[in-house]
Amino acid sequence: MIIPGTFGRDIAEVLADPGPRRQPLAGFDADYHDIVHYILKCTHRIWEQKDIGLIESHYAADCPIWTGAGPAQGVAGVVSGTLRTLAAFPDRTLIGEAVIWSGNDRDGFLSSHRIISTATHHGAGEFGPATGRSIAFLTIADCLCRANLIVEEWLVRDNSHIVLQLGLSPRAVAAASPPSTAARDWWASENARVHGAPALAVGDPMPDTAADPQAFVHWFAGAVIGRRRLAWMRQAYAPAATLAAPSGRRLIGHGEIIGWWTAFLSSFGDAQLVVDHVAVQPVSADPADGIDIAWRWTLAGHHDGPALYGPPSGRPVVVLGVSHWRIVRGVIAAEATVFDELAILRQVMEPA
Repeated sequence: MIIPGTFGRDIAEVLADPGPRRQPLAGFDADYHDIVHYILKCTHRIWEQKDIGLIESHYAADCPIWTGAGPAQGVAGVVSGTLRTLAAFPDRTLIGEAVIWSGNDRDGFLSSHRIISTATHHGAGEFGPATGRSIAFLTIADCLCRANLIVEEWLVRDNSHIVLQLGLSPRAVAAASPPSTAARDWWASENARVHGAPALAVGDPMPDTAADPQAFVHWFAGAVIGRRRLAWMRQAYAPAATLAAPSGRRLIGHGEIIGWWTAFLSSFGDAQLVVDHVAVQPVSADPADGIDIAWRWTLAGHHDGPALYGPPSGRPVVVLGVSHWRIVRGVIAAEATVFDELAILRQVMEPA
């Protein structure tokens, strides 16, 4: 059975859904009908309805939260972080663009929830005093869920786009909030993990995305990115494909998409990339609508190129990223890739 995603569904329809459960959800609250419904409904209750205390019954007490800026742990931190965000952006609205999931209620569900948020900067917070400016930005939250609890989360947010819309300098904001010891230790461990991982064993021909979407992801990561065969992106992307990239970039077509990936990779000449998770779901019951793929990845390399992040610093950099693809007729028709460029700037600006 296909679990309905967000495609063609209004949030009011999702929240009002009175139907029976569509899949086994052992240990989940009775008013959740499937994993997509769980993610969308609890997010709405916490953020739009301001039921912040609900976090305590939906996050494990020791839940680790991984972000590009470093790790955090525990439900208390999730509650305080939510309060601080809502104090700065009290009218924040979260629009669920996609929930791409894998797993089951026995081993756990892994959901990749793409959100576009609209908000007004009415209060002081991590980005400084209130500016009164209205903004919109992308976030992707990958959540491992068991028995009604999020037990681990990987959170990527386009913080540089927030900063730019507030009229601030990303470098100045990054410099004003130096990394913690925990962040430095985590970056070092991730750097070692990525550089110690074996290279992906992939062949040259592009795999059939319909027959084996997992193989397609590994081919893209291992051959196109890993071996820098960027010209092969012309096979992977539709001619009029779109890409939403960090700092609010909106790219169209082969030239702009390949150009951005080239600039990003050239910033870290020895960069290696590992694929940490892949989820695949049909867009709808109609095969013509295609499939959605979510893949989380980690890149590590040294900042040795000036394209995006200033004069080369030689500093080691770790990037936690999540990419969502809409595959139509065998190629990528639309992509959203999110990672935190402020976290990159904090790493390249670290004293040697």
